[in-house]
Amino acid sequence: MTSENISQALAKHIASVRFEDLPSEAVEAAKKSLLDTVGVILAATRLGEGCRHFVELALEFGGRAESSIIGFGKRVPSFMAAFANGSMAHALDYEDTHEQALVHPSASTVPAALAIAEAMGAVSGRKLLAAIAVGNDLVCRLGLAAKVDPRDYGWYMPPILGAFGAAAAASHLLELNSEKILSALSLTLCQATCSAELVYSPRSSVRSVRDAFSAKAGVLGALLAQRGVVGFEQPIDGAAGLYASFFRGQYDPAVLLEGLGRFFEGARVSYKPWPSCRGTHAYIETVLQWREQYGLQPTEVEEIRVRVSPLNRVLCEPPDVKQRPTTPINAKFSLPFVIGVALVYGRVGLEHFSEEALTDEEVLAVAKKVQHYVDSSLGTKETGGGALELRARGKVFSKETTLAYGHPSHPMDFNTLLDKFADCARYALRPLPESTANDLAKMVFSLETLDNGTQIMSYLRSDDTCS
Repeated sequence: MTSENISQALAKHIASVRFEDLPSEAVEAAKKSLLDTVGVILAATRLGEGCRHFVELALEFGGRAESSIIGFGKRVPSFMAAFANGSMAHALDYEDTHEQALVHPSASTVPAALAIAEAMGAVSGRKLLAAIAVGNDLVCRLGLAAKVDPRDYGWYMPPILGAFGAAAAASHLLELNSEKILSALSLTLCQATCSAELVYSPRSSVRSVRDAFSAKAGVLGALLAQRGVVGFEQPIDGAAGLYASFFRGQYDPAVLLEGLGRFFEGARVSYKPWPSCRGTHAYIETVLQWREQYGLQPTEVEEIRVRVSPLNRVLCEPPDVKQRPTTPINAKFSLPFVIGVALVYGRVGLEHFSEEALTDEEVLAVAKKVQHYVDSSLGTKETGGGALELRARGKVFSKETTLAYGHPSHPMDFNTLLDKFADCARYALRPLPESTANDLAKMVFSLETLDNGTQIMSYLRSDDTCS
C-alpha cells in the first residue's frame, strides 16, 4: 500500500512501545490494573458463576505445562490458561472499566499478558507492564472511537474489543513486528464475537465468563501470527474489518490515533469499590452517604426514584426481574437490588451476591420500592453518573452524582485498593493469608525493578489441584 492505514499505524505502535516511553500515570495504572484484576480472579475461583467449568476443561485437556491457572495449582498451555483465567476476570463484575469507552480492558488483557509472559519465562517486569499498558490503551481507544452501540445490531462490545487488547499485549510480549501484529489482529478478528442476546437472558452465565473467549482469541491470534500465518492488511479499518463488521462503519478514526504513544487511555479507567455493574455505583454512593449522614433505615423508606440513561435502563428493566434477581450476575446488574443492599447493610460486598443473599427479604422489600425513569437527553456513553430521589420521614432526599467513586477524577486511594485486593484474596478457593497478599501487592508495585516479572505468579499458585 502506498500510504499507512489505521491498522498499520496501530500495529507499528504496538510493536514499538517500550517501558521507557510510558508516562508515569500509564505505569501506575498498569500496576493497579494488574493487581486489581488478579484480586478479582482470586475471588472468582470460589465465587465466579460458571467459571469452574472453564477451569475443569482446561485441566482435563492438559498439554504443555506453560502457564498457571490462578489459584488452581496447575499449568496448562498458554492459550488455555488465558481461557480459564479470562473466564474469572469479569465473573464478579468487579474489575476496572473505562466509563466513556464502555469497556473492561483488563479482563482480557491481563489474563493474556500473564499467560504469554509465564510461557516465555523470564520476562522483565518492565516489559510486562508495557504490554498491559499497550493492550488496555488499544481496547479503550477502540471503544472511544465507536459512534454507535453495536447492541442495536446484535453484538455486545466489551468482550469483542477486549480480544484485541489481549492480542496487542501478547504480540508485544512476543516481540512481533508490525506485519505479524497485523496478522495477530486479523486472526483475532476471525474469533472475536459476543452476542448481545446475553442482555436479554437473565439466567445466562455468559455475561460472567465472556472474557474467557476474548483472552484466548488474542493469545491464539498472536501465537499463530508468530508462526507465520498471514492475516489482513486492514483488520480494524478495512471494508470488512472490525468497525465495518460490528459498528456499520460508524467510528471516528482520529480517536484511534490522536496522542498515540504519548497518552495511554488505560490511565483513565475507573476502579470499582463495589462488586456490581459500574452503572450502579453513583446510586450506591448516594445511598451509603445518606445512610451514614441521616441514619436512614430501610423501614422508613416510602419510595425511591432513579433517573437512568438510555444505556442504563437495562439495570431496571424489566422491573419484576430486576426487583427480584435470580442469579448473582443479574443481581449485579440490578439497580433496585444493589440499592436495597446498600440501604440495609451500609455496604455492598461480595457476600451480598451469593445465592442465599438473593433471597434476603429485607433487601427485596427495598428493591420493590425502586421506580425508574429514562432520561433520553442523556448520551449513550453517559453511564457513570445518576440521579436519585428518596422519600422518607415525610421528607424528600435528592442528589445527582456525575462521577462515582473510583473514577480517576474521584479516585479510590491506594490503601482502599489494597484493602479490596486483600478482601478478594480472602474469598479465593485457596485463600491468601493477609501477609502473602501484602507481599504480592508490594511486588506488583515494584514490578519495574524485577528482571523476571512472572515471579508474581509464585504467589498465585497452589500445590493442590481443585477439589
